[in-house]
Amino acid sequence: MKKLIAGNWKMNGTLAANEALLSALAQGLAVKPACEIAVCVPAPYLAQVLNMKTEHANLDMVEVGAQDVSKQTSGAFTGEVSAVMLKDLGCRYAIVGHSERRQYHGETDVLVADKARAALVSGITPIVCVGETLAEREAGLTEEVVKRQLAAVIHVNGHCISEIVLAYEPVWAIGTGKTASPQEAQTVHAVLRAQLKAATEHFAGVKILYGGSMNAANAVTLLMQADIDGGLVGGASLKATDFLAIIAAAHENGQIQKN
Repeated sequence: MKKLIAGNWKMNGTLAANEALLSALAQGLAVKPACEIAVCVPAPYLAQVLNMKTEHANLDMVEVGAQDVSKQTSGAFTGEVSAVMLKDLGCRYAIVGHSERRQYHGETDVLVADKARAALVSGITPIVCVGETLAEREAGLTEEVVKRQLAAVIHVNGHCISEIVLAYEPVWAIGTGKTASPQEAQTVHAVLRAQLKAATEHFAGVKILYGGSMNAANAVTLLMQADIDGGLVGGASLKATDFLAIIAAAHENGQIQKN
């Protein structure tokens, strides 16, 4: 299975900064890596990034994703963006259930599951995020929390759960500079893999990304773990050199797996 390195720009970017970043990525992707690549950008810049894919030959290998999606298809839902709209633009992915959406916007497990379903119905691959807070980890609730969050998505999307991408993002390691050790991350990824195995015979095809402050320094060791299939990269995806270094780590891992 090819690794997937997906950048999450969060609420960052300008037209000029985006162009500079993507141009640098294009220059650094002269050789097609043995991994998949995506960038999930703020909604106002989706069209710009999608257009740049046609202007830079090396960006054709970079898929584009949104950072959120509505559970609604259309109608009187001011400010919402539907999966139908994202598909119409040319998006491949949509992040759902990111910890910042859960924390700051009160998104529940059920809402996240409904958003994943809306994405799947429209042909968008949801990157479904699960993860525990520091308090939950210290209370020994990590496994219980992530299994509960994934169970809600499986319950609503059981018939096509093999089509999602899953991302484990320990909340305490997002934007803090802290990172779960490779062994800690692998343990949780293995739990999630087992849960998927119980839900679908196609569990082996589901990518499980690590999303807790993956960077150029720790990517190699994280990506070496058996059940870590890539990264959902935050701050490091805003720096071309760092993002390319993570892509290079995934490429090397892919070459090793191939041999």
